[in-house]
Amino acid sequence: MVLESLISPGKATKEPWKLIVLGMIYTSIGIILASWIFKTQSSMIMVFLSTMAAVPLMFNVIRNEEEKDIEGMEEKWLLKEHWKALRAFMWLFVGMTIAYSFWYLFVNESTLSVLFSAQGDVIQSINSRVTGFGSVQLVAFTKIFLNNVRVLIFCILFSFVYGSGAIFLLSWNASVIGAAIGNFMRTGVVDLAGKAGLVKVTAYFSVISLGLMKYVIHGVPEILAYFVAGLAGGIISIAVIRHDFGTKKFEHIVLDSADLLLLSLLILFVAAILEVWVTPMIFS
Repeated sequence: MVLESLISPGKATKEPWKLIVLGMIYTSIGIILASWIFKTQSSMIMVFLSTMAAVPLMFNVIRNEEEKDIEGMEEKWLLKEHWKALRAFMWLFVGMTIAYSFWYLFVNESTLSVLFSAQGDVIQSINSRVTGFGSVQLVAFTKIFLNNVRVLIFCILFSFVYGSGAIFLLSWNASVIGAAIGNFMRTGVVDLAGKAGLVKVTAYFSVISLGLMKYVIHGVPEILAYFVAGLAGGIISIAVIRHDFGTKKFEHIVLDSADLLLLSLLILFVAAILEVWVTPMIFS
């Protein structure tokens, strides 16, 4: 397909910064088509369309990583090679998030209420749960961490069953985070406009920076953990499809995937600490 041919898996890992633009293109096309053809269901359809565009690239990158496992590289070198793929996925996610934030910030109110309706419900649900935690931060940490582990398990299952299925969950998360960032920026811009009569350029970009930083601090490691888990599940899935199951090579693949899963849990643990103790301290 046309979108699949925009960049090869090799270039994606060697020049990952290009995936920011690619993620923005995938998402923007998905949003435009969803709002045009499936207007009343656009909040979910745009995620599906963005996912469809990203699946071929993600599948081919994961397949390349599985081939590295078969080559029998040492675990230290494998993790270094996997990092190139993970870096590419992260830039793709960043591009998607930026696009969702952009569209949230600039579409009119009537379109916004439909286009991000599902994402808005999720954000309200998250905010109500956080408020309900009270002052006991340890309880908040436990709930956030366990919820994130649940998402991690889904990433593994989606990747194992669908090969690169985790990209749907990550595209969905990009839409939720993008909507949250866009809402933060939109509210800040309206507030500035009300106080100053107009929005100064410096103040405008200050709001954008704060909106990004509020979610980037804990969001980046959290999404990285999901990508690590998705890569682990995808590698095993492709190994099974290629009939490597039951061989010594498969044992090496399982060991590599287990290391990736442990790494994802560690990153997720750090992300929960940042979300509960660091982000509120900065933006309280």
